Amino acid sequence: MVGQSEIRLTAAEMSTLWSQYINDTSAICVNRHFLEKATDPEVRTIIEFTLTEAKIHVEFLQDFFNKEDFPIPFGFTDRDVLPEAPKLFSDTFVLMFLRQMSILAMTASSAALGLTTREDVVSFHKRVLQAAVKLQDLTRHLMLKQGTYIRPPFISTPDKVDFVEKQQFINGILGKKRALTSIEITHLFMNVQTNAIGKALITGFGQIAKSEEVKQFLNRGKQIAHKHMNIFSDFLMKEDLPAPMSWDAAVMDSTASIFSDKLMMFMTSAMIAAGVGNYGMAMAASPRKDLAFRYASLIPEISLYAEDGANILIKNGWMEEPPQADDKDQLMNR
Repeated sequence: MVGQSEIRLTAAEMSTLWSQYINDTSAICVNRHFLEKATDPEVRTIIEFTLTEAKIHVEFLQDFFNKEDFPIPFGFTDRDVLPEAPKLFSDTFVLMFLRQMSILAMTASSAALGLTTREDVVSFHKRVLQAAVKLQDLTRHLMLKQGTYIRPPFISTPDKVDFVEKQQFINGILGKKRALTSIEITHLFMNVQTNAIGKALITGFGQIAKSEEVKQFLNRGKQIAHKHMNIFSDFLMKEDLPAPMSWDAAVMDSTASIFSDKLMMFMTSAMIAAGVGNYGMAMAASPRKDLAFRYASLIPEISLYAEDGANILIKNGWMEEPPQADDKDQLMNR
């Protein structure tokens, strides 16, 4: 039996482990500040859990990379956070933010498990997934207890099973539009909620950013998130369905430097990437043409915003290169 360390890492295994390291080092920085400033003891317990898990992941990966002779990514360090700086977000928002992070972590870990092969790598991603599920449970239970959990809209239970009989089911550009399906409602609700979280996050980041270029980029993101929230909320309200609330009031008035511009740009870029993925899934799951077309029209806008963010990261030397394939032509022509 060949030992695990004798089996080379695949490109998928390299990418998932590399990405996990970068994400966990950023999570350590952010949660150190959250923990330093949280006043609710139950929220503090959840932050401590998140912080402990991220540190365990980082320690495991550092040891793993050393054994594989794989260069340890730089990621984020103590230089990217000032934990004792004044509080930037309310405890309620921190709880909601951690819940959103658990959703992203569950998605990433599930994908990683479908792509990885080596048993030691599979075992690691299983642990990450289990921690993400536990974080989701912890945040949901506490939010329900506190009365801050926002459920997706309720609709009537169907009387019977039906099949689509008319082309009108997918129409929506002209004439009478059919009611939204439960799947379409779910995606609209989720996209209002993620934009609300993203808007509050980058509002806070914009208050403490040092670079004027970064400030302008974050302000532009705030306007985009606000616009998209209104668009998705409008679809729900036209069906007499409630839309999630905004989190603007959860941002404190602090302007002191807490996180580095590098860290804030990375987190903003990660939220944008998740948004592009959410819109793509929503478009594929929305047969009504007016809704699908609306998603299609918004994806280029946030894709261009993401590109501008990447340019800022590159310009400032903040973007680490993921592992790359060998350039055979370059090697042959040395």
